[in-house]
Amino acid sequence: MISVVASSILLVSALWADLGATPQQPAPAGYVIGPGDQLTIKVLNAEEIGDKPVPVDPSGYISLPVVGRVKVSGRTVRETQTELAERLQSYLLKPDVSVAVSDYRSQPVSVIGAVKNPGIQQVQGRKTLIEVLSLAGGLDSTAGSSLKITRRLEFGRIPLPDAADDATGQYSLAEVSLKALVEARSPEQNIYVQPFDVVSVPRHRNVYVIGQVVRSGEFPLHEREKVTALQALSMAGGLDRFAKPEHTRILRKSEDAASRTELPVDLAKILAGKAPDIDLLPEDIVFVPNNLPKKAAVRALEAAVEMGTGIVIWRR
Repeated sequence: MISVVASSILLVSALWADLGATPQQPAPAGYVIGPGDQLTIKVLNAEEIGDKPVPVDPSGYISLPVVGRVKVSGRTVRETQTELAERLQSYLLKPDVSVAVSDYRSQPVSVIGAVKNPGIQQVQGRKTLIEVLSLAGGLDSTAGSSLKITRRLEFGRIPLPDAADDATGQYSLAEVSLKALVEARSPEQNIYVQPFDVVSVPRHRNVYVIGQVVRSGEFPLHEREKVTALQALSMAGGLDRFAKPEHTRILRKSEDAASRTELPVDLAKILAGKAPDIDLLPEDIVFVPNNLPKKAAVRALEAAVEMGTGIVIWRR
């Protein structure tokens, strides 16, 4: 499913262009100006400067009457106000300067996790979530079923129903379904990003099935929060002819995640309908032994190493 989402991101971004989204909030004084931004600069008693939008050129400079060329890229709104006021002191007594970002063309947005080109994207213009994912190269094959957004509260709360503030009261947090996003079923979820947003795409969580099954390996949960033991067995192609399902074990991470507990499971009874199926948790390992305990132990260990679990999962 996720591979379909990943391949569709670039196509869907164009479809979202005309759909509604929440307008941006005014830039706080801590916003860092970048090339392409447009500034509205007002100076009391300096009619020459006016109040028309002033573009920041590709080199990071603006040009103003009286003041000349001033480098503003990399400076905050407040620092720019201070710099302009200092330059105007030769012409005005106690210059009263105000600076505002009238059009965002440069926004540092962090895109991390399961994308092809994670890192900081200097976004130009107003960009939606879909467009930002496209700039990051789209999703990679390990992407989970949702993405998370973290936003500084100085830029306003995330305009989604389930958004919540973090414990520090400094950030707004929200989660968006990637499937709903790419299928364009909920236009309101394709919100505009704000400067310094962090868009995180967690990797999908897995369950593992090893031992006497047709196809040992890891199986992603994707949209599912959990699967049962029988569902995991089905994903692994079922039992092979040497399996001893009544001695199956589920190896589950302990609370400290440093070790695993061993849970006995009688898959034979579950298959026969004589015992209820068991829900697996993410990162559970289902081990189906054969009639030769030593051989089964060696095979389980080899399979664990091949899958990169990095743990000894079978001790007798």
